Amino acid sequence: MSLDWIYYAISWILLAWHSAWDAIGIPDTAVLGTNWAWILAIVFLVVTVRVILFPVFVKQIKSQRAMQALQPQVKALQEKHKGDRETLQKEMMELYRKEKANPLMGCLPMFLQIPVFLGLFHVLRRLNPDPAKNNKDIYGWTVDQFNSASDATLFTAPIASKFGSTAAELAQLGANGTVVKIMAGVLVLVMMGTTYLTSRQMILKTGWAEDPQQRMIQRLMLYGIPLSLLVSGAIFPIGVIIYWVTNNLFTLGQQQWVLRKFPPPVTATSGKPGTSARNGAQPAKSGGLFGRSKPAAVPPPPAAPKIAGPKPGAKPVNPKKGRPAKRQG
Repeated sequence: MSLDWIYYAISWILLAWHSAWDAIGIPDTAVLGTNWAWILAIVFLVVTVRVILFPVFVKQIKSQRAMQALQPQVKALQEKHKGDRETLQKEMMELYRKEKANPLMGCLPMFLQIPVFLGLFHVLRRLNPDPAKNNKDIYGWTVDQFNSASDATLFTAPIASKFGSTAAELAQLGANGTVVKIMAGVLVLVMMGTTYLTSRQMILKTGWAEDPQQRMIQRLMLYGIPLSLLVSGAIFPIGVIIYWVTNNLFTLGQQQWVLRKFPPPVTATSGKPGTSARNGAQPAKSGGLFGRSKPAAVPPPPAAPKIAGPKPGAKPVNPKKGRPAKRQG
Protein backbone atom coordinates (compact mmCIF):
# COMPACT_ATOMS: atom_id res chain seq x y z
CA MET A 1 0.00 0.00 0.00
CA SER A 2 1.42 3.38 -1.04
CA LEU A 3 1.95 5.95 1.69
CA ASP A 4 2.27 8.86 -0.73
CA TRP A 5 -0.98 10.40 0.55
CA ILE A 6 0.61 10.71 4.00
CA TYR A 7 3.74 12.32 2.56
CA TYR A 8 1.63 14.79 0.57
CA ALA A 9 -0.50 15.64 3.63
CA ILE A 10 2.50 16.18 5.91
CA SER A 11 4.29 18.22 3.27
CA TRP A 12 1.22 20.39 2.67
CA ILE A 13 0.82 21.24 6.38
CA LEU A 14 4.55 21.83 6.82
CA LEU A 15 4.80 24.10 3.79
CA ALA A 16 1.59 25.97 4.71
CA TRP A 17 2.98 26.87 8.13
CA HIS A 18 6.38 27.79 6.69
CA SER A 19 4.67 30.13 4.23
CA ALA A 20 2.60 31.62 7.06
CA TRP A 21 5.69 32.44 9.16
CA ASP A 22 7.47 33.79 6.10
CA ALA A 23 4.46 36.01 5.34
CA ILE A 24 4.48 37.63 8.79
CA GLY A 25 8.17 38.49 8.51
CA ILE A 26 10.04 35.68 10.23
CA PRO A 27 13.27 35.47 8.21
CA ASP A 28 14.07 32.34 6.25
CA THR A 29 17.75 32.94 6.91
CA ALA A 30 19.51 31.60 10.00
CA VAL A 31 19.38 33.63 13.22
CA LEU A 32 21.59 32.24 16.02
CA GLY A 33 22.34 29.37 13.68
CA THR A 34 18.64 28.50 13.48
CA ASN A 35 16.12 28.82 10.64
CA TRP A 36 13.15 29.70 12.85
CA ALA A 37 10.55 29.62 10.05
CA TRP A 38 11.20 25.90 9.50
CA ILE A 39 11.48 25.09 13.21
CA LEU A 40 8.14 26.82 13.87
CA ALA A 41 6.62 24.99 10.89
CA ILE A 42 7.48 21.67 12.58
CA VAL A 43 6.17 22.91 15.94
CA PHE A 44 2.84 23.97 14.44
CA LEU A 45 2.59 20.74 12.49
CA VAL A 46 2.25 19.22 15.98
CA VAL A 47 -0.41 21.76 16.94
CA THR A 48 -2.39 21.01 13.77
CA VAL A 49 -2.28 17.25 14.30
CA ARG A 50 -3.22 17.54 17.99
CA VAL A 51 -6.19 19.77 17.23
CA ILE A 52 -7.40 17.22 14.68
CA LEU A 53 -6.96 14.39 17.20
CA PHE A 54 -8.52 16.22 20.15
CA PRO A 55 -11.85 14.26 19.91
CA VAL A 56 -9.81 11.05 20.10
CA PHE A 57 -8.02 12.38 23.18
CA VAL A 58 -11.40 13.05 24.82
CA LYS A 59 -12.44 9.45 24.08
CA GLN A 60 -9.16 8.28 25.60
CA ILE A 61 -9.91 10.12 28.84
CA LYS A 62 -13.47 8.74 28.95
CA SER A 63 -12.19 5.21 28.37
CA GLN A 64 -9.64 5.58 31.15
CA ARG A 65 -12.40 6.79 33.49
CA ALA A 66 -14.52 3.77 32.53
CA MET A 67 -11.61 1.40 33.13
CA GLN A 68 -11.01 2.95 36.52
CA ALA A 69 -14.68 2.63 37.48
CA LEU A 70 -14.51 -1.10 36.63
CA GLN A 71 -11.55 -1.82 38.91
CA PRO A 72 -13.67 -3.22 41.80
CA GLN A 73 -15.39 -5.65 39.41
CA VAL A 74 -12.05 -6.62 37.86
CA LYS A 75 -10.67 -7.28 41.34
CA ALA A 76 -13.67 -9.47 42.16
CA LEU A 77 -13.13 -11.49 38.97
CA GLN A 78 -9.46 -11.96 39.82
CA GLU A 79 -10.38 -13.34 43.24
CA LYS A 80 -13.09 -15.55 41.76
CA HIS A 81 -10.94 -17.06 38.99
CA LYS A 82 -7.60 -17.12 40.77
CA GLY A 83 -5.38 -19.65 39.02
CA ASP A 84 -7.64 -19.90 35.95
CA ARG A 85 -6.10 -17.31 33.62
CA GLU A 86 -8.09 -18.34 30.54
CA THR A 87 -11.46 -17.99 32.24
CA LEU A 88 -10.36 -14.73 33.85
CA GLN A 89 -9.45 -13.22 30.49
CA LYS A 90 -12.80 -14.29 28.98
CA GLU A 91 -14.75 -12.84 31.89
CA MET A 92 -12.84 -9.55 31.75
CA MET A 93 -13.32 -9.23 27.98
CA GLU A 94 -17.04 -9.82 28.49
CA LEU A 95 -17.10 -7.19 31.23
CA TYR A 96 -15.33 -4.66 28.99
CA ARG A 97 -17.72 -5.44 26.12
CA LYS A 98 -20.78 -5.07 28.34
CA GLU A 99 -19.60 -1.77 29.85
CA LYS A 100 -18.21 -0.50 26.51
CA ALA A 101 -14.69 -0.01 27.89
CA ASN A 102 -11.60 -0.57 25.76
CA PRO A 103 -8.24 -1.24 27.48
CA LEU A 104 -6.38 -0.29 24.29
CA MET A 105 -8.04 3.12 23.95
CA GLY A 106 -5.28 4.65 26.07
CA CYS A 107 -2.78 3.94 23.28
CA LEU A 108 -5.01 5.04 20.39
CA PRO A 109 -3.84 8.69 20.12
CA MET A 110 -0.23 7.51 19.97
CA PHE A 111 -1.01 4.91 17.32
CA LEU A 112 -2.84 7.47 15.19
CA GLN A 113 0.20 9.73 15.27
CA ILE A 114 2.54 7.02 13.99
CA PRO A 115 1.67 7.72 10.31
CA VAL A 116 2.40 11.43 10.89
CA PHE A 117 5.72 10.56 12.51
CA LEU A 118 6.67 8.20 9.67
CA GLY A 119 5.58 10.74 7.06
CA LEU A 120 7.71 13.51 8.59
CA PHE A 121 10.61 11.07 8.97
CA HIS A 122 10.43 10.21 5.24
CA VAL A 123 10.08 13.83 4.11
CA LEU A 124 12.98 15.15 6.21
CA ARG A 125 15.22 12.23 5.33
CA ARG A 126 15.01 13.26 1.66
CA LEU A 127 16.40 16.75 2.32
CA ASN A 128 19.77 17.26 0.69
CA PRO A 129 21.24 20.52 -0.63
CA ASP A 130 23.10 18.71 -3.41
CA PRO A 131 22.22 20.57 -6.65
CA ALA A 132 22.32 17.30 -8.57
CA LYS A 133 19.58 15.70 -6.44
CA ASN A 134 16.51 14.67 -8.41
CA ASN A 135 12.80 14.83 -7.54
CA LYS A 136 13.08 17.96 -5.42
CA ASP A 137 9.55 18.92 -6.44
CA ILE A 138 7.90 15.70 -5.25
CA TYR A 139 5.07 15.77 -2.63
CA GLY A 140 4.04 19.30 -3.60
CA TRP A 141 7.38 20.99 -2.87
CA THR A 142 8.99 23.58 -5.13
CA VAL A 143 12.73 23.42 -5.79
CA ASP A 144 13.25 26.63 -3.78
CA GLN A 145 11.31 25.26 -0.81
CA PHE A 146 13.27 22.01 -0.94
CA ASN A 147 16.61 23.82 -1.04
CA SER A 148 15.56 26.14 1.79
CA ALA A 149 14.52 23.21 4.01
CA SER A 150 17.70 21.32 3.13
CA ASP A 151 19.74 24.24 4.48
CA ALA A 152 17.56 24.68 7.60
CA THR A 153 19.43 24.25 10.89
CA LEU A 154 18.90 24.26 14.65
CA PHE A 155 21.92 25.98 16.22
CA THR A 156 23.92 25.10 13.09
CA ALA A 157 22.86 21.41 13.13
CA PRO A 158 20.81 20.59 9.97
CA ILE A 159 17.28 19.39 10.74
CA ALA A 160 17.83 16.54 8.26
CA SER A 161 20.92 15.27 10.14
CA LYS A 162 20.86 12.69 12.92
CA PHE A 163 23.08 11.34 15.68
CA GLY A 164 24.00 8.36 13.52
CA SER A 165 24.72 10.32 10.34
CA THR A 166 27.70 8.98 8.40
CA ALA A 167 30.62 11.17 7.38
CA ALA A 168 29.33 11.15 3.79
CA GLU A 169 25.84 12.28 4.89
CA LEU A 170 27.31 15.05 7.04
CA ALA A 171 29.47 16.20 4.14
CA GLN A 172 26.42 16.35 1.83
CA LEU A 173 24.58 18.47 4.41
CA GLY A 174 27.64 20.62 5.13
CA ALA A 175 27.35 19.77 8.83
CA ASN A 176 29.85 19.54 11.67
CA GLY A 177 29.71 16.01 13.10
CA THR A 178 30.43 17.08 16.69
CA VAL A 179 27.73 19.75 16.70
CA VAL A 180 25.20 17.33 15.21
CA LYS A 181 25.95 14.65 17.82
CA ILE A 182 25.69 17.15 20.70
CA MET A 183 22.40 18.62 19.47
CA ALA A 184 20.91 15.23 18.58
CA GLY A 185 22.08 13.68 21.87
CA VAL A 186 20.56 16.47 23.98
CA LEU A 187 17.29 16.30 22.05
CA VAL A 188 17.11 12.49 22.39
CA LEU A 189 17.52 12.79 26.18
CA VAL A 190 14.82 15.46 26.30
CA MET A 191 12.62 13.25 24.12
CA MET A 192 13.08 10.30 26.51
CA GLY A 193 12.43 12.44 29.58
CA THR A 194 9.26 14.06 28.24
CA THR A 195 7.98 10.70 26.98
CA TYR A 196 8.43 9.26 30.49
CA LEU A 197 6.77 12.26 32.12
CA THR A 198 3.67 12.12 29.91
CA SER A 199 3.01 8.54 31.04
CA ARG A 200 3.94 9.19 34.66
CA GLN A 201 1.65 12.21 34.83
CA MET A 202 -1.38 10.12 33.92
CA ILE A 203 -0.48 7.23 36.24
CA LEU A 204 0.12 9.57 39.20
CA LYS A 205 -3.36 10.99 38.72
CA THR A 206 -5.33 7.83 37.92
CA GLY A 207 -3.33 5.15 39.74
CA TRP A 208 -2.14 1.73 38.61
CA ALA A 209 -4.71 -0.61 37.08
CA GLU A 210 -5.67 -3.86 38.80
CA ASP A 211 -6.16 -5.60 35.45
CA PRO A 212 -2.81 -7.31 34.65
CA GLN A 213 -3.20 -6.58 30.94
CA GLN A 214 -3.88 -2.91 31.55
CA ARG A 215 -1.03 -2.68 34.07
CA MET A 216 1.35 -4.26 31.55
CA ILE A 217 0.37 -1.54 29.05
CA GLN A 218 1.03 1.10 31.72
CA ARG A 219 4.49 -0.34 32.43
CA LEU A 220 5.27 -0.45 28.70
CA MET A 221 4.23 3.18 28.29
CA LEU A 222 6.16 4.29 31.39
CA TYR A 223 9.45 2.42 30.99
CA GLY A 224 9.60 0.48 27.72
CA ILE A 225 8.98 3.26 25.21
CA PRO A 226 11.38 5.82 26.77
CA LEU A 227 14.17 3.23 26.93
CA SER A 228 13.60 2.18 23.32
CA LEU A 229 14.12 5.80 22.26
CA LEU A 230 17.70 5.68 23.52
CA VAL A 231 18.48 3.32 20.64
CA SER A 232 16.00 4.39 17.98
CA GLY A 233 16.68 8.08 18.60
CA ALA A 234 20.04 7.71 16.83
CA ILE A 235 18.28 7.21 13.48
CA PHE A 236 15.74 10.04 13.87
CA PRO A 237 16.50 13.29 12.01
CA ILE A 238 16.74 16.28 14.32
CA GLY A 239 13.55 17.70 12.79
CA VAL A 240 11.66 14.54 13.77
CA ILE A 241 12.97 14.74 17.35
CA ILE A 242 11.80 18.37 17.51
CA TYR A 243 8.36 17.10 16.48
CA TRP A 244 8.39 14.39 19.18
CA VAL A 245 9.54 16.72 21.98
CA THR A 246 6.96 19.35 20.99
CA ASN A 247 4.26 16.69 20.90
CA ASN A 248 5.22 15.50 24.39
CA LEU A 249 5.14 19.03 25.80
CA PHE A 250 1.73 19.56 24.19
CA THR A 251 0.52 16.31 25.74
CA LEU A 252 1.79 17.31 29.21
CA GLY A 253 -0.10 20.59 29.06
CA GLN A 254 -3.26 19.01 27.65
CA GLN A 255 -3.32 16.23 30.24
CA GLN A 256 -2.70 18.68 33.08
CA TRP A 257 -5.63 20.83 31.94
CA VAL A 258 -7.99 17.86 31.57
CA LEU A 259 -6.97 16.26 34.87
CA ARG A 260 -7.45 19.51 36.76
CA LYS A 261 -10.77 20.29 35.12
CA PHE A 262 -12.06 16.71 35.37
CA PRO A 263 -10.16 15.07 38.26
CA PRO A 264 -10.35 11.27 38.35
CA PRO A 265 -12.36 9.66 41.13
CA VAL A 266 -10.42 8.33 44.10
CA THR A 267 -10.49 4.54 44.22
CA ALA A 268 -9.34 2.05 46.80
CA THR A 269 -6.77 0.59 44.42
CA SER A 270 -5.03 3.72 43.18
CA GLY A 271 -1.35 3.89 43.95
CA LYS A 272 1.73 1.78 43.28
CA PRO A 273 1.50 -1.51 41.43
CA GLY A 274 0.64 -4.34 43.74
CA THR A 275 -1.48 -2.37 46.15
CA SER A 276 -4.97 -3.64 46.71
CA ALA A 277 -8.06 -2.89 48.67
CA ARG A 278 -6.90 -5.00 51.59
CA ASN A 279 -4.16 -2.46 52.22
CA GLY A 280 -6.69 0.28 52.79
CA ALA A 281 -7.81 3.07 50.55
CA GLN A 282 -4.89 4.56 48.63
CA PRO A 283 -5.90 7.63 46.68
CA ALA A 284 -3.99 8.38 43.51
CA LYS A 285 -0.98 10.59 43.99
CA SER A 286 -1.30 14.19 42.95
CA GLY A 287 2.03 15.67 43.97
CA GLY A 288 3.24 16.55 40.49
CA LEU A 289 5.18 14.90 37.70
CA PHE A 290 8.06 13.79 39.89
CA GLY A 291 5.90 12.31 42.62
CA ARG A 292 6.79 14.98 45.14
CA SER A 293 3.89 15.55 47.41
CA LYS A 294 3.37 17.13 50.78
CA PRO A 295 3.57 14.66 53.66
CA ALA A 296 0.21 13.62 54.94
CA ALA A 297 -0.82 15.45 58.06
CA VAL A 298 -0.69 13.22 61.12
CA PRO A 299 -3.89 13.61 63.10
CA PRO A 300 -3.30 14.70 66.72
CA PRO A 301 -3.95 12.11 69.45
CA PRO A 302 -7.46 12.24 70.86
CA ALA A 303 -7.77 14.52 73.82
CA ALA A 304 -8.45 12.95 77.20
CA PRO A 305 -12.07 13.27 78.25
CA LYS A 306 -12.70 16.13 80.57
CA ILE A 307 -13.85 15.20 84.07
CA ALA A 308 -16.27 17.62 85.55
CA GLY A 309 -15.12 19.01 88.92
CA PRO A 310 -17.37 19.06 92.00
CA LYS A 311 -19.85 21.85 92.22
CA PRO A 312 -19.26 24.49 94.89
CA GLY A 313 -20.67 23.35 98.25
CA ALA A 314 -21.11 19.73 97.19
CA LYS A 315 -19.87 16.91 99.42
CA PRO A 316 -16.66 15.26 98.21
CA VAL A 317 -17.06 11.93 96.47
CA ASN A 318 -15.26 8.98 98.01
CA PRO A 319 -12.68 7.86 95.29
CA LYS A 320 -12.49 4.39 96.80
CA LYS A 321 -15.69 3.23 95.24
CA GLY A 322 -17.07 -0.01 96.56
CA ARG A 323 -15.05 0.09 99.86
CA PRO A 324 -17.23 -1.00 102.81
CA ALA A 325 -17.97 1.67 105.39
CA LYS A 326 -16.46 1.46 108.88
CA ARG A 327 -18.56 -0.04 111.64
CA GLN A 328 -19.60 2.32 114.33
CA GLY A 329 -18.85 0.95 117.72
